[in-house]
Amino acid sequence: MSDILLFAALPYVALALFFLVTIARYRQRPYTYSSISSQFLENRQHFWSTVPFHYGILGVLAIHFMGLVIPDTLLWWNSVPVRLVIMEVTGLALGILALLGLINAIARRFSHARVNIVTTPTDWILYAMLVAQIVLGILVAVQHGWGSSWFASSASPWLWSLFTLQPDVSYVAALPLLVKLHIINAWIIVGFFPFTRLVHVLVVPNPYLWRRPQVVIWNRDRKTARIK
Repeated sequence: MSDILLFAALPYVALALFFLVTIARYRQRPYTYSSISSQFLENRQHFWSTVPFHYGILGVLAIHFMGLVIPDTLLWWNSVPVRLVIMEVTGLALGILALLGLINAIARRFSHARVNIVTTPTDWILYAMLVAQIVLGILVAVQHGWGSSWFASSASPWLWSLFTLQPDVSYVAALPLLVKLHIINAWIIVGFFPFTRLVHVLVVPNPYLWRRPQVVIWNRDRKTARIK
């Protein structure tokens, strides 16, 4: 498939879906802007899935963001071999942490009936896409090292060319297949974003900055209660 289609057209299609559907959903179904938490259904495994996943994925995204907005500073940091190794190991560790959390989240939805029943087909599609994205990222880090440097020198200029409406695919055309698949899947996730529960990130933590904390009080004896 043409690089023009994948790296010049696909990003704009994904961004159009992201903004148009997100706005339409918020105007027509504002109460769907929620993660639809299932924490009250089961909390122990929920903690060991969401916490590792969120810390890991936010850390990875932060490194990508630095490569986008301050590429020269990132390249300066990586100019010292020890610092480059620290950056690469940190990124890989964060990716593995996010993958472990995501796998635990998927296992939780399979193993707990009450959680499984509130899981939608869209959720499963989203989980599959996220697993693929993280696995591809880990494979890229292992097989094509020093990703933070080539991201800053190749992917960042290409992204800025998209933002200025002058897409230049020459920056990414020569990248390895794994990297291209990682980029393509990322844009597919962006386009799929407004159809999923991920939209909650657009309103969190805004309401939580001033909302009074919610307190849940159990009015039953957990030792004697049985779930049928």
